[in-house]
Amino acid sequence: MKLVELRKSVRTFEERPLSEEDRKEIRDFLECSENPFHVKVEFRFLESLEKNTSLGTYGVIKGATSYLGAMVKEGPMALEALGYEVENLMLFLVSKKIGTCWLGGTFKREDFKEAMVVPEGYLFPAITPVGYEKVEKSLTDRLVRFIAKGNQRKAFEELFFQSSFQESYPREEDDLLSDLLEMVRLGPSASNKQPWRILVEDHGVHFYEKKTPRYSDTFPYDIQRLDLGIAACHFHLGALERNLQGEFITVGAGEKDLPEEMLYRFSYIFK
Repeated sequence: MKLVELRKSVRTFEERPLSEEDRKEIRDFLECSENPFHVKVEFRFLESLEKNTSLGTYGVIKGATSYLGAMVKEGPMALEALGYEVENLMLFLVSKKIGTCWLGGTFKREDFKEAMVVPEGYLFPAITPVGYEKVEKSLTDRLVRFIAKGNQRKAFEELFFQSSFQESYPREEDDLLSDLLEMVRLGPSASNKQPWRILVEDHGVHFYEKKTPRYSDTFPYDIQRLDLGIAACHFHLGALERNLQGEFITVGAGEKDLPEEMLYRFSYIFK
């Protein structure tokens, strides 16, 4: 929970490379990286990109000289798996005092795609700069943060429900599920849309996507599925920390009277 609370988007970096020690720790972490959806996610360390002026982030990122890109072969749960692993990496980097920022729509994908060497049939939906945060923020950084309203989150009762979507899950003190759901609520998402909705039942919790109409039209995939992976990551890491045993499955919720634009994605079933 502490790392989730500390995580933030860093867009202005000191213009110095990562230390050899930090670079090694990142590589070691990535070698052991995995996700509960059993989908292979591949990372590329892209360094010294300032030498190639054709690569860019539309001015959103300042000072970064290293990036980490993630790609995954198209298939079931591919985007959710990538969202999970990238967020898991970012929480690890928070613990190392290394700044990151989810970039899904604000980078020149074709330019980075060449540096990533993306094979046919793979999706390359996100990158993050990695480096040391600069105290003095750029004007663009402050403007993007204001527009994205990154420090604002939807109310607990708007996101989490029990038995049906007509009844909010009550947030209570000393309640394990309340704590885990709060970790989900604090998660980052594209344009801070928070498309996840969770339905709590006795045997587990079901994750749904509340799609924002036309939001993903400019992409060849539903970019909000990355956000569902982030939600799964926060919930799962909290569950493991609190010893709440369970497993993710992709068919676990019966037919519901779903609100408009709501899609079932996966479930975490308690053991």
